[in-house]
Amino acid sequence: MNLNTLLQHAGNKENFANINDYLDFGMRYLEFIEKNLQADIVSKNEINYHYFQYNEEGTYNVTRPINTDLFMCLEEFDSARTIYMDILSHIRKGNRPQSEKNKIINRVVYTCQQSIGACLDALPANKSNTARKIMGDLFEKMILFILHEIGLHARCETIDIPFFDDHGSEYLMHYQHDIVVRQ
Repeated sequence: MNLNTLLQHAGNKENFANINDYLDFGMRYLEFIEKNLQADIVSKNEINYHYFQYNEEGTYNVTRPINTDLFMCLEEFDSARTIYMDILSHIRKGNRPQSEKNKIINRVVYTCQQSIGACLDALPANKSNTARKIMGDLFEKMILFILHEIGLHARCETIDIPFFDDHGSEYLMHYQHDIVVRQ
C-alpha cells in the first residue's frame, strides 16, 4: 500500500460505509507508517505528541500533532479492534463497559479518526480546506455508525424554525444538525 492509494481511499467518503471500513483503514494506515515515513518528530514541549513527516511521495508534508498516549501502534490496534466491536455489542445489550474498556473505545476511535486526518495531511497545501471538510464529515459519519452499533437511533437532520419579520411575514430558517438522537 502506498500513500497515494491511501489518499484516494480517504478522500472518497463513500469508502466509509460502516465501522469496519474505519477499522480497516486504520490498519492500512498503521501498516503504511510503520515503514514509510521520512521522520517521526517528537514535540519538544510535550513528548507524547508526535508529527509524522512523509517522504517525497507526500511532498515531505508534516501531519497534525498525534497524541501517542491515545494513538495505537499497529499491533495494539490489530488486537484492540476485535475487543472494540465486542464492547459495542455489550453496550447494545445494556451492559456498561468497565473503565479499562472505555480506554479501548477512546483509543480505537482516536486512532481511526487520526489515521484518516493524518493521511489527508499529505495532500498539497492548496487542498487543506478540502482535507478538513472530508475529515469532519467522516468523523461525524463514524460517530453515527457507532451510535447505530450500540442501538441508538441517530441521524443527520435539518429542522425548519419559523420566524416572522416586522411585517408579520413568516420565513423558515433551516438549521442542520450533524447528529440527532431520537427514541
